[in-house]
Amino acid sequence: MAGESTTHLSKATDEHWMGRALALAAQAASIGEVPVGAVVVLDGREVGAGFNAPITGCDPTAHAEIRALRDAAARVGNYRLSGATLYVTLEPCTMCVGAIIHGRISRLVYGAPEPKAGAVESARRTLDEPYLNWEVTAVSGLLQDQCSQIISDFFSQRREQIRRQRKQLSGKE
Repeated sequence: MAGESTTHLSKATDEHWMGRALALAAQAASIGEVPVGAVVVLDGREVGAGFNAPITGCDPTAHAEIRALRDAAARVGNYRLSGATLYVTLEPCTMCVGAIIHGRISRLVYGAPEPKAGAVESARRTLDEPYLNWEVTAVSGLLQDQCSQIISDFFSQRREQIRRQRKQLSGKE
């Protein structure tokens, strides 16, 4: 019974922080960025947050995870964030997985898989490489439907916008 309660509390806590990451993803979408949000939690409190901003920031490394890790490292005063959990709405890419390892994140929780560029389980399994000097526990699929939906809605709206623009340019409104 005690195990169930702990599991339930852990899931509720994970869902709370993923909800925060989803809110950050919505911020990204509101400025025309691919809606991905990330939160770093250490000792039960948020120490870093970020959302995608490579377009608006003219920075190819401005992924949600990188921005959240930078924020956390600055707040904590150390680039090593051992004991921290990173919550992110989309499976991280190779660059972000590398930063997660270098930042010594202990636990990664993500929502939606990324079939084209996901480097945890979809396109690559980077965390399983035997040469790594840090182990990250990964949990996938948390609030997957909501995380997938925000991405799907974003790209659906983007495709519709492109169709309207093409129609206007062709004079066939």
